[in-house]
Amino acid sequence: MVFTLSNEQQLLSKIATNDGHGENSSYFDGWKAYDNDPYHPINNPHGVIQMGLAENELCFDLIQDWIENNPKASICTAEGAHDFKDIAIFQDYHGLPQFRNAIAKFMGKVRGDRVTFDPDRVVMSGGATGAHELMAFCLADPGDAFLVPTPYYPGFDRDLRWRTGVQLVPVVCESSNNFRVTRTALEAAYERAQEANIRVKGLLITNPSNPLGTFLDRDTLTSVVSFINEKGIHLVCDEIYAATVFSQPAFVSIAEIIEEEGVECNRDLIHIVYSLSKDMGFPGFRVGIVYSYNDAVVNCARKMSSFGLVSTQTQHLIASMLSDETFVEKFIAESAERLAKRHELFTKGLAHVGIGSLKSNAGLFIWMDLTRLLKEPTVEAETELWHMIINEVKLNVSPGSSFHCSEPGWFRVCFANMDDETMKVALRRIRNFVLPQTKGMEASKKRQCGQSNLQVSLSFRRLDEIMMMSPHSPIASPLVRARN
Repeated sequence: MVFTLSNEQQLLSKIATNDGHGENSSYFDGWKAYDNDPYHPINNPHGVIQMGLAENELCFDLIQDWIENNPKASICTAEGAHDFKDIAIFQDYHGLPQFRNAIAKFMGKVRGDRVTFDPDRVVMSGGATGAHELMAFCLADPGDAFLVPTPYYPGFDRDLRWRTGVQLVPVVCESSNNFRVTRTALEAAYERAQEANIRVKGLLITNPSNPLGTFLDRDTLTSVVSFINEKGIHLVCDEIYAATVFSQPAFVSIAEIIEEEGVECNRDLIHIVYSLSKDMGFPGFRVGIVYSYNDAVVNCARKMSSFGLVSTQTQHLIASMLSDETFVEKFIAESAERLAKRHELFTKGLAHVGIGSLKSNAGLFIWMDLTRLLKEPTVEAETELWHMIINEVKLNVSPGSSFHCSEPGWFRVCFANMDDETMKVALRRIRNFVLPQTKGMEASKKRQCGQSNLQVSLSFRRLDEIMMMSPHSPIASPLVRARN
């Protein structure tokens, strides 16, 4: 018997056949474009450069050095093989005690040791993706909703909604105040949900923000706590970029706010999602963490974590690495320094061709403003521009509409997943694309256009000089490297 597509779909569940994973989003379409034509400086110099993937690859030399100097940390080496049996047969979903202790201590360290975490509240999961789904299953029923400030990470539509049946209600934030999360915006979103007879069970914030590269200040966090307390709803704080803050002011965790005097807070409503995917650059290790101040949530999440545990081999390695205080302190400091340098080089390169971005000091990306290149202020115009960038400029950047941004023309651009030379190629491609666009828009202003072209030309000479001065650049002179 020959089955038609509809017959096959009837044999599968609704979850298996719906599009809840979100693969049809432009966010994931950009990845596909890169996979089909990946850039390589020698083998494919005209391919697509991946700038849509928030990976932190700037400090792998430090990681590699530590691994080479600590062979016992791996059970797959001659030095560590004596621990192989004990690690291989361990399957307690609480996790290795040394792993939970190391994670709790590291979470405190990346928050400046201004707050401590209890290892007994550390629940592991398969990456932040698994951690968010765990929280959704623990806190909400199908049809319930979480408020989420925009713009927000496109993967949340998959992580929180696909298998749980939970809804996401956007809290609309605007560029007029740098996309700050305000009490007015929170109240408006909450009221919209009530009018639609949607039960709001929580507020999800990403701090530092993906895609903005900013973080919530102390006053905003205090206001957020006041809001969820008054409404009697949960607060889930995604802090997976906590250690990517590379300049002042320092990052403020929700864990600090709830311990401050004068802050009224029902701690049973506070939960933190953490991961090593961004801060350490280990997305493939799938180390996700749920840290809840609610005993019932800890117990429930730990039982549900059986469906997505971190392998004991990984736990063993991570426990050894994060227990090395000297290494951890060096890594955190060096990572911040390198992120700061890369951010400065990239934003200056964009500024030299007249492209602005949201002021930021965290994350692995910038929020780039291309509104002036839109034919009209619509999502359709943004999508058209994005297609040009993907297909003609050969850069995979992510359009703001995929992050549910309310204003067309913003794009997230990742800068920490490539070497300096690739970044330089990307910036030159942007220059070659932007200049003709600018000339076309300013054809009637020949004088201004001439001045702009001269400034851009001179600016990119300065960019070359900046790149030559970078100690991490493969084209840096020996003298520059020696000084650093």
